Amino acid sequence: MIASTSGCWADHAMRVSVLDAHAPLVVAPGRDAEALPRLLMSDSVKLEVVGLAKRYGSAHALEPTSLEVRRGEFLTLLGPSGSGKTTLLMMIAGLIEPSEGRIRLDGADITDLPAYRRDIGVIFQNYALFPHLTVFENVAFPLRMRRRPEDEIRTAVHDTLRLVRLPHLAERLPRELSGGQQQRVAFARAIVFEPALVLMDEPLGALDKKLRDELKLEIRKLHKELGATVIYVTHDQDEAMLLSDRICLMDRARIVQIDSPPTLYRFPNSPFAADFIGESNLIPAEIAAGPDGQRGLRLPSGHFLATSHSDRFSTSGRVTVLLRPERLQFAPGSAGQNEFCGEAASVTDLGGTVSVLVKLAGGLQLKVVGLGGTPGLPKPGESLVIRVAPEDVVPLPNPEPEG
Repeated sequence: MIASTSGCWADHAMRVSVLDAHAPLVVAPGRDAEALPRLLMSDSVKLEVVGLAKRYGSAHALEPTSLEVRRGEFLTLLGPSGSGKTTLLMMIAGLIEPSEGRIRLDGADITDLPAYRRDIGVIFQNYALFPHLTVFENVAFPLRMRRRPEDEIRTAVHDTLRLVRLPHLAERLPRELSGGQQQRVAFARAIVFEPALVLMDEPLGALDKKLRDELKLEIRKLHKELGATVIYVTHDQDEAMLLSDRICLMDRARIVQIDSPPTLYRFPNSPFAADFIGESNLIPAEIAAGPDGQRGLRLPSGHFLATSHSDRFSTSGRVTVLLRPERLQFAPGSAGQNEFCGEAASVTDLGGTVSVLVKLAGGLQLKVVGLGGTPGLPKPGESLVIRVAPEDVVPLPNPEPEG
């Protein structure tokens, strides 16, 4: 029964808890399947995608891509429109036929299986509830399709409706429900038969912000209770950061980076990743030696920045520097190492936070974000000094030219 965590999902969650949550599991697009990490070629792997690609004529909806999803993991496919995330999800679901590559679920090749034989629950943005069926019958539908006994259906549906806090609405029709309630019914229908994998394609996209925030917390709670393996598609970075064990960031039909949310935020591997996740100041820089001979980064304005991450770049050349706005601080007195003199060009009160655009020498501008109500916040036109700690100076490789 769904309400119990003693079934296979709980076992999966127990096994996944001993895994290294930060081990990289992505293979660059086009790499041979043998490059997949051997460490996780075991029962800790729930889903394996090997060289999967989709082409429409000469257009690539998804470049050849390989990745692994662990049992009990919540993996989010995040990226802008056209990045390939929904195409990848739909191929896993069996709703789009791949041009090449293989899909394995629990070690079995499901690439050529029709969608209804894949043991996968899918939740769409538009809910796709049957308008003429009650909530109970909508949730019971996948069990009836599997010819489960009637007493088992009743028990499973009631348990699942209790789990999503809708037992009192079992006899309602979808049109009698709010958007949030309909989404919960769709979620219940997707998990009632305890599928091997749950796929969610932007399930909160049609809801208002307040309801989205509430349901994000419910989805997170349900995932922890069930220990289900979930692949979630969104373009909303806040959703991805809150819900995910790992985020698979995609752009231009390929995977850019796959990491835990904190690692992806603190140490993106490209300017695109840095700019897509959170707010960022991205500045071109040249690798140079500082006054004491240490390697650091020199900005076009002439400022030299010491960094704790010199192992991330070579001995010479050009890079892009990431400075997160909330990691910059206003400092008293004159500028020293890793400090900038500037002028507050604009100050925007956002309620809980204040955003300050600072104009520096040489036309360089930095965005600084601080807590609202913090003493000493500057006023427009006021001179100031900004400080950044070496551990918050993150060098990134320059973006590769397109084409």
